[in-house]
Amino acid sequence: MPKISEPTVAEHRARQLRTLLDAARTLVAEEGIEALSLAELARRVGLSRPGLYEYFRSKDDLVAAIVEAELPRWASLVEEALDGPGDLEGKVGAYVRVQLGVMTDGRHAAAVALAEHALAEPALERIRTGHAQLLRPLVAALEEAGVADAALRAELIQGMVDAAARIAQRTPGDAEAVIAATLAQATRGLRPVSEGAAAEGAVS
Repeated sequence: MPKISEPTVAEHRARQLRTLLDAARTLVAEEGIEALSLAELARRVGLSRPGLYEYFRSKDDLVAAIVEAELPRWASLVEEALDGPGDLEGKVGAYVRVQLGVMTDGRHAAAVALAEHALAEPALERIRTGHAQLLRPLVAALEEAGVADAALRAELIQGMVDAAARIAQRTPGDAEAVIAATLAQATRGLRPVSEGAAAEGAVS
């Protein structure tokens, strides 16, 4: 049995996994997505390739693990943000702000970039499943407000957030303007069906 640094094998593996994921995030932050490989990660942490294969079967598996490791904290931040505001625009605004904050901070930047990288379907499915957790509070807020097609609207709002994050990363000094524009775009037309119909009747 290989020498372990924790009281149990399970604790040793958990610590080693955290070390590997931290090293992988640092590698991406320092050298970019293309630099990430199992061989380079093994070299950085001083682990043999066979030893690394005990944790990740492929680069795609590694990428999915990096993203999955960030999701619980990410999901809790989203839920906490949406718990505060009472009105729909406030909740959507909170969602946009917290998502953009997470997607542009240093800790999560590698996970965000990797999630957009070309991956095989099994790894993509793992990431999609995790990202669905982030949308649930927003879907619930839209449904509670009577917005039609809440799940679809939530996906569209997330698409705006994804685009806004890319813009904010390119122009960090304009972050507040990007957030304001995204919020204005996301909340336009989010009235309940009956309220929207009444508004249209008033106009006509």
